[in-house]
Amino acid sequence: MFFVVFQNKTLIINFKAGNTYCLNCIFCIFMHYIKDRSGMTETAFNMPKMGESITQGTILNWLVEEGAAFQEGDILVEIATDKVDNEVPAPGSGVMISHQAAVNDIVQVGQTIALLSLSNEVDTAKTLPENPPQKDLIKSGKTTKKPLATKGILKVNDNVFISPLVDSMARKHHISYQELACIKGSGLDGRLRKTDITSYIEAGRPFQFGQLESKNQGYSIPDLKFDKGSGKIIPMDRMREMIADHMVYSKHTSPHVTAYVEADLTNMVAWRNTNKVLFLKTHGEKLTFTPLFIEAVANAIKDFPMINASLDGKNIIVKQDINIGMATALPSGNLIVPVVKNADKKDLKTLAGAINELAQKSRSGNLKADDIKGGSFTISNVGTFGSLMGTPIINQPEAAILATGIIKKRAEVIENPQGDTIEIRSMMYLSLSFDHRIVDGHLAGSFLKRIADNMENFDINRSF
Repeated sequence: MFFVVFQNKTLIINFKAGNTYCLNCIFCIFMHYIKDRSGMTETAFNMPKMGESITQGTILNWLVEEGAAFQEGDILVEIATDKVDNEVPAPGSGVMISHQAAVNDIVQVGQTIALLSLSNEVDTAKTLPENPPQKDLIKSGKTTKKPLATKGILKVNDNVFISPLVDSMARKHHISYQELACIKGSGLDGRLRKTDITSYIEAGRPFQFGQLESKNQGYSIPDLKFDKGSGKIIPMDRMREMIADHMVYSKHTSPHVTAYVEADLTNMVAWRNTNKVLFLKTHGEKLTFTPLFIEAVANAIKDFPMINASLDGKNIIVKQDINIGMATALPSGNLIVPVVKNADKKDLKTLAGAINELAQKSRSGNLKADDIKGGSFTISNVGTFGSLMGTPIINQPEAAILATGIIKKRAEVIENPQGDTIEIRSMMYLSLSFDHRIVDGHLAGSFLKRIADNMENFDINRSF
């Protein structure tokens, strides 16, 4: 015989002699009694629809265990989608009967993920907003915030997990990835949750000007009060905010080193000038220098494949495909990087066609998501704006980026068997910024020199 006291009443469960019951059986008997006596109803809790194109989600963390009671609005589960992470609230008060999906399970929208015993019937099939409401941080007049580390030298959270929702919040408030790494996450395995960011912002962002922990460092950056002046205020548009965050993240992530070399493009310039009109008439494509540069870079990458790589923790991923991104200025002044896929496998006609199409899409705002994905190396033609050379910032997660300067005629000393001569040559500076974590100076210098050699040794008699 088993006695349970519930709501000041005694529930007597009589077991037959010789029978054994597991705890789950006892729990089920108990829940049926609660349902009968308190008006609770057993309800299927389904994966909610969290966006127009969302068809499935991943269970990140259950915040209410089986058998535990909850109140309406309490967060039951954290669910990740390919767009955002959501904290899904309880549709009513009750008890969690059982989880029907485990952590890291991928569940289709509408599929049952839990069984609830609710105090009254609630329509759980309603579509929840893309960012479901969160629990209030203020209770009984007191602010419930998790403790934050003190200012000064900061400890980086090695298990920092940047979900799409956290990333979106960080961008909105201009919080860098370095700053995010200093926030202690309360989610599973130290993951940052929406409430962690909210609490951090309300606490005044104590890590905003702090220093990362390092040995032999006995000082921290003071809270300087800069005079930013006055004038016209121009809010950043969304693309400019994304560019700013990406650039700051890249500089914080990769130790940048830049190498320079000069290339003689006299033969390449002469060939293009001679053939650009015929090329347009024959193939219907405008012949710019970009396909010629990409061709030289793709051939160099085949000789030095370690440049075509990215870093994943302690592993270096050497990419199989040579996908060249080309930094393109938009009419708004912002920058975007469409990608020429498998550039090493395209002939000059196909390269020119792909580049012209991507450039046109960029100017008209018709680029698709696939057009800017999958890049393994990037070229930025700063010479387009008249710059002699530049020091480009690496397009993460790539290992290097090349900047090509303006092609300028200069008097150069040319060595000949008959003696040195001074000639007018078309010269261009090339600069390569590389991630010194995975690319050393010898590799970077050799690769950059190979690009210059490919450009200088351009076959002036080639056909197209």
